Amino acid sequence: MGRRSPGTPTLEEVAARAGVGRGTVSRVINNEAGVRDSTRRAVERAIAELGYVPNLAARSLAGRRADAVALAMTERDWRQFGEPFFNETVRAVGDALSDTNLQLLLTLIRTDTERRRFVEFARGGRVDGALLMSVHADDPLPDMLAESGLPTVLLGRRSGDERVTYVDVDNAGGARDAVAHLLRGGRRAVATITGPLDMYVAQCRLRGYREALSRAGAATDDSWVVEGDFTEDSGRRAMAELLRRHPEVDGVLAASDTTAAGALAALRAAGRRVPEDVAVIGFDDFALATGTEPQLTTVRQPLEEIGRTLVRLLLEEMEEPSVAWRHVILRTELVLRRSA
Repeated sequence: MGRRSPGTPTLEEVAARAGVGRGTVSRVINNEAGVRDSTRRAVERAIAELGYVPNLAARSLAGRRADAVALAMTERDWRQFGEPFFNETVRAVGDALSDTNLQLLLTLIRTDTERRRFVEFARGGRVDGALLMSVHADDPLPDMLAESGLPTVLLGRRSGDERVTYVDVDNAGGARDAVAHLLRGGRRAVATITGPLDMYVAQCRLRGYREALSRAGAATDDSWVVEGDFTEDSGRRAMAELLRRHPEVDGVLAASDTTAAGALAALRAAGRRVPEDVAVIGFDDFALATGTEPQLTTVRQPLEEIGRTLVRLLLEEMEEPSVAWRHVILRTELVLRRSA
């Protein structure tokens, strides 16, 4: 058996090793006619020596498809799988794919080993494209998939300099509108419970909070900000910490509806009335928002439109890769209920 070359072998390296063009390698991989036996053997020998795994780009030269796309949640914490945001996103993407013949495969990627395994799975042509959600700032997976030739679309983005195609919402604008509503209602001691600050979505919502206060001339310091992780438990703990730091708090923007539900529980335990004593606004507008007591005022994300846009961009990338990354930012809407 030949010695495996360092790094991930490419189609071009196989072609060079076999002394043929990349098109010939593709025809051998796809078992097409019109290739001499001696050439086929040379290509197969080069594939074996290099340890080459055919990827989607090679398969697509012959128009072959797996008829499946992956929805991958790149999250280290299993608990996030049970959060409404994940469930609602799966539903929205599934609905958007219902008129296609594509199978939706769900996967959870937590570690470097799982990341590498998924890239090899994708390079093997088992999926035609990938949708990634819950991507943290330092995650290399989007670049790894894009560089392997797999059509890839992110829900959200890792930073303001994101290159890979993504669909996002106006997180900063939504948070800004929410805090402005609190200030117009006479709230003067407004705090926020953020999401994980290694995620750009949480950074944007925090920025919107700060921008609204700055525009109103109501500057605050970092003691009015407590980091959460989008879960109900983190909202409960963060609200208790805010009450300890600032008993005078009279308004709170929570980075998600589940976080807001935790804040409501902490306020109830502390004997604070909502909204009379403390007004609370969430972010998402999932079914949970109408099941709390009181019902949540929240920033609505257009989940159905997010799902449709994710699938549309992915299908377009699968049909004909674009020369440009495409970045789509959807509008949010403040939905008024009883909590603020």
